[in-house]
Amino acid sequence: MRFVVVTKQVPDTAEVRIDEERGTLIREGVPSIMNPFDAYALEEALRWRDQLGGEVVVMTMGPPQAEEILREAVSMGADSAILLSDRAFAGADTWATSHTLAAAVRKLGDVDMVLAGKQAIDGDTAQTGPSIAASLDWPQITFVGEVKELDQARIVARREVEGGYETVASSLPVVLTVLKDANTPRLPSLRGKMKARKAEISTWGLADLELDEEQVGLEGSPTRVVRIATPEGRSSAGEVHHAEPEELARLLADYLTGEGAQ
Repeated sequence: MRFVVVTKQVPDTAEVRIDEERGTLIREGVPSIMNPFDAYALEEALRWRDQLGGEVVVMTMGPPQAEEILREAVSMGADSAILLSDRAFAGADTWATSHTLAAAVRKLGDVDMVLAGKQAIDGDTAQTGPSIAASLDWPQITFVGEVKELDQARIVARREVEGGYETVASSLPVVLTVLKDANTPRLPSLRGKMKARKAEISTWGLADLELDEEQVGLEGSPTRVVRIATPEGRSSAGEVHHAEPEELARLLADYLTGEGAQ
């Protein structure tokens, strides 16, 4: 079976800063990492590759430095990696990004499953995986917490929903978005690190995917980020009351009815 894992290079959110004047993220000097949720998608593909045979191809769209996370994925066990990089891809929203990734999947051919993390930690939209499925016209199972059964023709998975879960079956090919509950990602091995250092990363651009410039990047994006800003902090630290439960209940009731509000 052939598994394709799509991943994204994101800024380390612990160190993200915002340019208040331009309303954009300050990426200079900020370390970039593999989107953490994508590691669970990669691990799921590796586990089933190890069990059923086949190959795992990892793919990302980004600037040349995004090659770093592809080598990380190879060190964890991926068989090959593809970087989608072209100036025409710059400024893509989730729709244009997924359209480009889907074109790369079609170029590969004979793909049984596309896996992604449930969302990227920089945008938190959870749109790219489902949008890839829409572009490919494939079934999708989102928020997968466990793949219960898988063979060359069918998958049964448990997807988490609010207040419970659903068990869903689908034919292949299929697109999955994977939760961190699904597994524990493996650490790179020494052999894997050596393989990653020597691995040849294929780079595909606009011409390789047979797409028009109007379909990708900023031109192909129906949405725009107008502004990014840091939320203002609360002006008041609140009030602390110490009293018997009955008195505290009365104070709370006064605040809820508006009589205790200042």
